[in-house]
Amino acid sequence: MTKRILIAPLNWGLGHATRCIPIIKALLQNNYTPTIASDGDALLLLAKEFPDLEALELPSYNIRYPKKGALLKLKLLNDAPHILKAIGEEQKAVRTLIKTQRIDGIISDSRFGAYHETLPSVFITHQLKVLSGNTTWFSTKIHENTIRRFDECWIPDSFGQPNLSGEMGHIDNSRLNLKYIGPLSRFHKILMDPIYDVMILLSGPEPQREILEKKLLEQFKSFKGKVLFVRGVMEKEQTVHTSKNLTIYNFMATNLLEKSLNESRLIVARSGYTTLMDLAKLGKKAFFIPTPGQFEQEYLARKMEADQAAPFCRQDDFTLEQLKRIEEFKGLETFHYNHDFKSLFHLFEGK
Repeated sequence: MTKRILIAPLNWGLGHATRCIPIIKALLQNNYTPTIASDGDALLLLAKEFPDLEALELPSYNIRYPKKGALLKLKLLNDAPHILKAIGEEQKAVRTLIKTQRIDGIISDSRFGAYHETLPSVFITHQLKVLSGNTTWFSTKIHENTIRRFDECWIPDSFGQPNLSGEMGHIDNSRLNLKYIGPLSRFHKILMDPIYDVMILLSGPEPQREILEKKLLEQFKSFKGKVLFVRGVMEKEQTVHTSKNLTIYNFMATNLLEKSLNESRLIVARSGYTTLMDLAKLGKKAFFIPTPGQFEQEYLARKMEADQAAPFCRQDDFTLEQLKRIEEFKGLETFHYNHDFKSLFHLFEGK
């Protein structure tokens, strides 16, 4: 019998789930049986991508953003007791799954409670240094203590230069068992004639996703060109409608999304890490609008601008005029990385 690996991405936006897609495919190619475990949109997305795999629900962290980005850190502190309770419930749920589903190993993408002392357990993160302003040292220490519970920590980035995560994914003198596995993307670069002048790609927790959606829909009504708008809302059925120059989808599965990205000249998106990995794989030009108050996305947006890859602006400051700045930037660079998944998965052959 093939070994069954529980793969559990965090449901915070769609990035944690989508960057697990190439790992799930690699598990299948190496004769493992993945079992998906998550909640909300992340679970729905992976269940649609892999309808033949078992998809199980874990307790939700129920992370929502405040309407004012400056209040995010305070809200997360206020929500901490609830999140800690959810992590405890998650740990109980994982222990139950191990008994009932015959799990042989665990891959957790940022789910703190998805591990077990007697099974090979992996934690995936690009944040070894967790940016939180003047409390960065504290949030980093908490994260480090969590990672220690796992046998290995996989960082989806390059160890040296160039890299995408910068200081977040690279720290000195770490005692953690780190493995840099290379950037992950479910997409492939395909040479296609462009159809869309701009593709807007949204995701992330509410209400900030919806706030940006409304702003961009209003702005792009007057845009002189073809716009593809992917709202990033996971629903049971895909919907699409047109309004003048806008073609609007609620969500796209991987194949259509890959085709659409390759057919678009410019991508407007949040500066989430998975989005950066995807756009770098495709070598796209982009404009980033980081989620207000999210230190990680703000840092990544600044890094992309400093690297002359892509410009950014604050959400409140965005206008169509901002897109003119794109001409000054080279775009994200295509990366070529040979992922040695067979070697990585050797961990699951015994503990």
